[in-house]
Amino acid sequence: MTIPFPPTAPGAHTVLVANRGEIAVRIIRTLRRLALRAVAVYSDADADARHVRAADTALRVGDYLDADAIVGAALESGATMVHPGYGFLAENAAFARACAAAGLVFVGPPPEAIEAMGDKIRAKRTVADAGVPLLPGFAETPGQPMSDADLTAAADRVGYPLLLKPSAGGGGKGMRLVRRSSELAEAAAAARREARSAFGDATLLAERFVERPRHIEVQILADAHGNVVHLGERECSLQRRHQKIVEESPSPLLTPDRRAAMGRAAVAAARACGYVGAGTVEFIAAPAAGDGYFFLEMNTRLQVEHPVTEAVATIRGERGIDLVEAQLRVALGEALPFTQDDVALTGHAVECRIYAEDPARGFLPTGGRVLLLDEPDSPGVRVDSGIAEGADVTSAYDPMLAKVVVWDTDRAGALRRADAALARYTLLGCGVNTAFLRALLAHPEVVAGNLSTELTERLRPELTARSRRTPEEVLAAAALDRQLGLRPPEAPATRFAAADGWRVGEPAWTVWRLHPAGGDAVTVRVRAERGSSDRFRVRVGEGGPVSATAVRSA
Repeated sequence: MTIPFPPTAPGAHTVLVANRGEIAVRIIRTLRRLALRAVAVYSDADADARHVRAADTALRVGDYLDADAIVGAALESGATMVHPGYGFLAENAAFARACAAAGLVFVGPPPEAIEAMGDKIRAKRTVADAGVPLLPGFAETPGQPMSDADLTAAADRVGYPLLLKPSAGGGGKGMRLVRRSSELAEAAAAARREARSAFGDATLLAERFVERPRHIEVQILADAHGNVVHLGERECSLQRRHQKIVEESPSPLLTPDRRAAMGRAAVAAARACGYVGAGTVEFIAAPAAGDGYFFLEMNTRLQVEHPVTEAVATIRGERGIDLVEAQLRVALGEALPFTQDDVALTGHAVECRIYAEDPARGFLPTGGRVLLLDEPDSPGVRVDSGIAEGADVTSAYDPMLAKVVVWDTDRAGALRRADAALARYTLLGCGVNTAFLRALLAHPEVVAGNLSTELTERLRPELTARSRRTPEEVLAAAALDRQLGLRPPEAPATRFAAADGWRVGEPAWTVWRLHPAGGDAVTVRVRAERGSSDRFRVRVGEGGPVSATAVRSA
């Protein structure tokens, strides 16, 4: 469904997708539906990645941050448009200008809007002039760090607790929470060091910190003809390390009046910077429904969590807007064919991010080869995924592997559907966070909608204790999968050369030491049945009875 745009493809264009992983696959899905030619780019590590195989053609660029190589690949492939996805070069004004200079349509906002919103200090000044509410705070002048005395005086005027953050970056890097004056100088020095290392700019801004805040963002869509609408909000308060892991729409906090007010503020922010395309205005909201909300930043790109908006946004009574298609059409100069009065929200959507990480060890990234992948496929469930069986998950890129998105008629139903979908999500070979997500969604505070940006970290010890134990059936299946992997592709020259436990007498046990994510190592023994190459006995643990008999084709 291509609501609300006409059911025709936006001309004969070739689109280069300047990204990788799940977002590249998701963009290519829309390109195929519109019968547009898709060009992928890849690094050496991604030569056989899922997004490469999904595209019509692919070119090696080496590095997804190499703007010159990507523009060159677009020209070489005959592309007329470049979609940056999110991350990498998506919010790089110089890249947008390079695309335009090469005669390519950049599927994103004007470079001037990227620059205006990319610097947090400039962004706040821009939206303040448009009447968007801001938290009390102050900012350093770029290249002129404040002295400790001036910093202390400014902080005393704003009041504590105070949050220091880099002006030039995001993702939680360089952020420091300061609760008293005696901590300020040391925290500022540390924040500047991290900001300089991560973003090449040590300029800081400071804001009054809201205790147990909620993170709520509003999706906007603007065309080049002066039309700007919002498509409702997303609640993004469930985070770890200042990064989101669960998002939902609509927010359980907002009343219709507050939703309308935040939507108007988001539209004003977009107009203030001359925005064109799909973008997101992020707000910090006080925990009580009647308290204030304050501008945080604007993301001048498609967000990771855009599917929840696609699931609930209703235009003239129809759900199913495709934000990637909207981006393409707006970039080609089409006007939005609907107004704010045509927009409503229907039902409830929840998105869960599948990360290769270990929640029990502070969400440290994991890795490995994907030996088996079974993603849920049922009504009301959508999976945006960038991996496939045989893929190697490494530390070279972000550990997010996929997103499980569900829709139901109400929030309780959406939470139940999300739990069922996560229960069916199976990935062997790499530790993932699905058990933790299920425990998080089932927690009474989450069920009640009492969310905040610190909730996940506060609940982590309790939730990881619940999800630490791996079922014996899963351990048995993993050991059996490895056992079958010992078989050579061809028959060995001598039976003794096969490392599968065969002996002249009774078959020997093969011992496997498995390391479940978030748990201790477990010993699993596997032994072939006498006279059968496809039947095995599996014993989980150091002793005890045989726990399973496994049957598997060769």
